[in-house]
Amino acid sequence: MTEHPISHENGRSDAARSPAPADPRGALLRGRETAQPPGLAAPAPGGGPEPCPPAGTDRAAGLPRACADASTAAGDPGSEHSQPAAGEPGTHRPRPVPEDVAPAGPGGAPTAAGSGGADRRTGRGPAPGTPMPMRRDGDRLRFVGAATRRIARGIDLDEIVMGLCRATVPTFSDAILVYLRDPLPVGDERPSGPVVLRLRRTDHIPEDRDTDGFLLPATQPVEPDLGATTELCEVRPGGALAEVLRGVRPVFADAPAARAALPELIGADLPVPGGQRAILAPLRGRRRVIGAALFLRGPERPAFETDDLLVAAQLATHSALGIDKAVLYGREAYIADELQRTMLPETLPRPTGVRLASRYLPAAETARVGGDWYDAIPLPGSRVALVVGDVMGHSMTSAAIMGQLRTTAQTLAGLDLPPQEVLHHLDEQAQRLGSDRMATCLYAVYDPVSHRITIANAGHPPPVLLHLGGRAEVLRVPPGAPIGVGGVDFEAVELDAPAGATLLLYTDGLVESRLRDVWTGIEQLRERLSATAQLTGPDHPPPLEALCDEVLDMLGPGDRDDDIALLAARFDGIAPSDVAYWFLEPEDSAPGRARRLARRALARWDMEELTDAVELLVSEVVTNAVRYATRPVTLRLLRTEVLRCEVGDDVPQLPRLRQARATDEGGRGLYLVNRLARRWGATRLSTGKVVWFELNRG
Repeated sequence: MTEHPISHENGRSDAARSPAPADPRGALLRGRETAQPPGLAAPAPGGGPEPCPPAGTDRAAGLPRACADASTAAGDPGSEHSQPAAGEPGTHRPRPVPEDVAPAGPGGAPTAAGSGGADRRTGRGPAPGTPMPMRRDGDRLRFVGAATRRIARGIDLDEIVMGLCRATVPTFSDAILVYLRDPLPVGDERPSGPVVLRLRRTDHIPEDRDTDGFLLPATQPVEPDLGATTELCEVRPGGALAEVLRGVRPVFADAPAARAALPELIGADLPVPGGQRAILAPLRGRRRVIGAALFLRGPERPAFETDDLLVAAQLATHSALGIDKAVLYGREAYIADELQRTMLPETLPRPTGVRLASRYLPAAETARVGGDWYDAIPLPGSRVALVVGDVMGHSMTSAAIMGQLRTTAQTLAGLDLPPQEVLHHLDEQAQRLGSDRMATCLYAVYDPVSHRITIANAGHPPPVLLHLGGRAEVLRVPPGAPIGVGGVDFEAVELDAPAGATLLLYTDGLVESRLRDVWTGIEQLRERLSATAQLTGPDHPPPLEALCDEVLDMLGPGDRDDDIALLAARFDGIAPSDVAYWFLEPEDSAPGRARRLARRALARWDMEELTDAVELLVSEVVTNAVRYATRPVTLRLLRTEVLRCEVGDDVPQLPRLRQARATDEGGRGLYLVNRLARRWGATRLSTGKVVWFELNRG
């Protein structure tokens, strides 16, 4: 064992004066100059016994017995892994003591001057119940690693800011205040106007103590006593706060720039701990400063050290970059949500004779866009088209393709084409969009007067019909090929749609997952519908909204891999006694006959108060129809919540409302309809057009 001479002037060995080797961990964890261990005392002037070497040195060579006995009794705190060797004293070589670990004092306790929790300037240990300060570079390395991992776990703004607060309090500071720009700039946007900082979050060590008298870490956001703190702070150009933020580097509160900047940030009435007990750290994102963080320590805790500025810089950098990414992610999520929302119906129509409900669930929170859609389109004759489709994929491209196909389907439905023709044109449109643009679609048209439904399918899962008595059946419709394949024909089937029945249209995300195939899921759906219908009895169908929720509840945790579109239609129908239908020959006497037929129907329905208005409007619409028609004109009256009149002819040109001049003999018919009717419109059909109007009952 090599002994180094000890200097009585400064109490340091020659080895201690030699320059310390460079720390390979970099400037952040810069090694300190090796100091003389406090446990190694200088020789007595009178030539006393040789002092004991510090813990962790070699005891096998030249170690006095007294020192060995004392070390054995103390338990050698300098080595965590040393154990007494039975029967072989003096042969065990413990590992060297890490830097800044105290040697054993009397009774085996570390000396206060060398303990990791003592202030190296005063030699006094921390107050009871105070978090242990970081005295080793390894402690800082572990803290920075754990803190940055916690900050990086956040995916949105609040999670990242909360991660910064929870990571620093109480380990690094007693309290923290986080200020962010309001509003936060997004990406490359150049904010206009003055820079305003808003207090986003605060956290501190709570006052509650456990039974041992130690402070408990905060488990919930705790609002410290910062009543005088300003929530909003406008950064004056050229001011002290602007200079500190522009400098980017953290500064102590006793720095000249910080002394002038802190009152501007938190208010002049709030006292700030003096000395090195506060650190002001600017938060700089990728392109600009986006806020600031203020770390505070109380008087009962050791002040910050110079190396803590580097720790604060690391925390501020990781937090600012995370906030930048969170803001970008929030904007992308907002764009995705808005795109998906505009691609789907904002509200469902309320057609006569049918009630509708719908649901849409994205595949995941991180993939909010997809290709699933649903739609309900009112058609002439009180009919309604029910559409559900699924474009492959969960990307912006899928959502864009879905939007184009949905718009195409709405246009084709307005032409009143048969369901199979609508799918044929959708197939052609998908091929024009690209060779790999494929989708499944189911198109159905419900007629409440005839209580029939016509369905055409393009590779979509079959619908399920829930009858009034509780029986659920999977409708047998031709499967067809997906849209986009090309060169295939689509078939349509016409089925009964009894009053009180519920038709459920859905996408494959509801019935297919990694845990089950499509047909297993369809059978589970059918059973779930039957079980739900049994709860309300055979004569009362389950509420439509609650039924949709029950259907979605069949999905278990991890049982959803795709987005889901769900459309439910409850068929109420229109009773035959509420329908009056006639054919009128295109001749001059047709308007008079139409007035008489309408008067009789209103008398039969006890609606004589509407006779004058109905006769006037029916006469005007029928007169316009017979003027150009070559085939019989149809007249139909429907009694529902309103009185609806429909006049059809074989002329495809739609009438237009125009202002008649004082000298014109005609052109006032639609003007009267527009003034007296509750609503009116004209729809082009494949065989002509239909002009309709509605009047309020009573």
